[in-house]
Amino acid sequence: MIIAIDAMGGDHAPASTAAGALAAAAEWSDITIKLVGDEVKLAPLIGQGLPNLQIVHAEEVISSDDEPVKAVRRKKDASMVVAGRMVKEGIADAMISAGNTGALMTTGLLVVGRMNGVERPALAPMIPTLDTSGRGTLALDLGANMDAKPEHLAQYALMGSLYREKVHGIERPRVGLLNVGTEPGKGNELTKAAFPLLSDLPIHFVGNVEARDILDGVCDVLVCDGFAGNILLKSLEGTAGAVFKLLKQELTSSFKAKIGAALVMPQLRGLKSKMDYKEHGGAPLLGLNGLVIKAHGSSDAEAIKNAVRQARTAIEHRLVSSISESMEQANQQISGKRVTD
Repeated sequence: MIIAIDAMGGDHAPASTAAGALAAAAEWSDITIKLVGDEVKLAPLIGQGLPNLQIVHAEEVISSDDEPVKAVRRKKDASMVVAGRMVKEGIADAMISAGNTGALMTTGLLVVGRMNGVERPALAPMIPTLDTSGRGTLALDLGANMDAKPEHLAQYALMGSLYREKVHGIERPRVGLLNVGTEPGKGNELTKAAFPLLSDLPIHFVGNVEARDILDGVCDVLVCDGFAGNILLKSLEGTAGAVFKLLKQELTSSFKAKIGAALVMPQLRGLKSKMDYKEHGGAPLLGLNGLVIKAHGSSDAEAIKNAVRQARTAIEHRLVSSISESMEQANQQISGKRVTD
């Protein structure tokens, strides 16, 4: 299997992407990693390298300030676009990028292409949970599309369920619909219309889920539109950051507090690790006709390596083809339900 990495995308690129690719290539000899980017900058970073780590030269870079659609259309030799083209042409089985999210979404749509039967691809990151299982919640869509139709949410539910089953090995993953209450009649017009669609899908739908319960692990897949989902994600990130900042201030405020901090430090490190995006690698863009993974913009080598692990598992379990094979039947169910209603 071949995995292309946009070596120039991300806050710490290309050093972080090169280091992560080296670590991944050393651990998994059954994959070939193709680092896409400026060969002059990349060659010194990987040195002699490994037999399963190669550089694919790309002249241009899409920056975080670039307007996504214009950048993808005009910068044909940008590392992100070249990696996407490799997936489209079957040269690579997957691509990973920590670069501009909007540009990656555009690359997915314009270069890789949508999967048949999928109207809107979804960004699906993991949300860490505090329950004893520690398996987290896959949430989609968390920002790829600001507006959605009930049919889109039904597609997200099916794709998310398949992802958790194929990649994470969860049998009958629990799928919840983000809402303001748990009763079936709650919510806005979108969630009210989506509820019966999700109920009729061949998934384990557990009904509406409130935001306050997500960290308790009440579902394995959380479905929402991109607007609400992105607000949820940013709120959780901001709250987690504020809590750790307050803990640091309190635990260093006095000599006695510092002694107490020394005693609980292992537990605090464990909690921080549990909430760390690096552990999950990246967020897949589900619904594309190829495997595309968005790594966090601040990804270090560890996060890139974990994104490679994530891609490797998805390829092994034929994630894209599994989703594709399930979408036609599901869309027929969704369409039939809409006509009946």
